[in-house]
Amino acid sequence: MTRYRRAPQELAGALEAFRASLVPDTLLGEVQEVWAGAVGETIAAQAQPVSERGGVLTVSCAASVWAQELDLMAPELLAGLNRVLQRGSVNRLRCVATPPRQGV
Repeated sequence: MTRYRRAPQELAGALEAFRASLVPDTLLGEVQEVWAGAVGETIAAQAQPVSERGGVLTVSCAASVWAQELDLMAPELLAGLNRVLQRGSVNRLRCVATPPRQGV
């Protein structure tokens, strides 16, 4: 006997599981996954983690003023990130101003 579902299942759950399976199993992948929650939506809208090497996290900022501000906030940002990270820890932020990509 075939069992039928009484109601359609939500697609969001399946898509979230699929999206999570695409994240690389690296410290950078985990940082990118938790970034907005760890630093806040305002900062996450202006700055994104782009690389990690030897515990140094490079963050691409929308403007040089954001890079300077994040440099000043680095101790608090690192504490917030390291509280939620499970694959390792970030020792230092390297904030760079990168112009937004055009036509992508």
